[in-house]
Amino acid sequence: MEQIVRTSKQLGAAIRRHRRSVGLSQAQLGAKTNLRQATISALERGEPGTELRTVIDVMTALAIEIVVRDRSQSSGKIEDLF
Repeated sequence: MEQIVRTSKQLGAAIRRHRRSVGLSQAQLGAKTNLRQATISALERGEPGTELRTVIDVMTALAIEIVVRDRSQSSGKIEDLF
């Protein structure tokens, strides 16, 4: 499933949804990536300070990827930006 992500909280939520959809706990994902469960939890909450390498390692373990593209057009309302 494709998801548009524009904030760290949205990225964390997308990772959480995918982790759950494949039936992994945070601890199991942590074991697959050699990360602590608390690190997975912080990533899923969109906490600042999460390293890019951590995000990539988690996404690799979940077999998901980032696609970079031009932002879709919005109505011009600030609410549509996020």
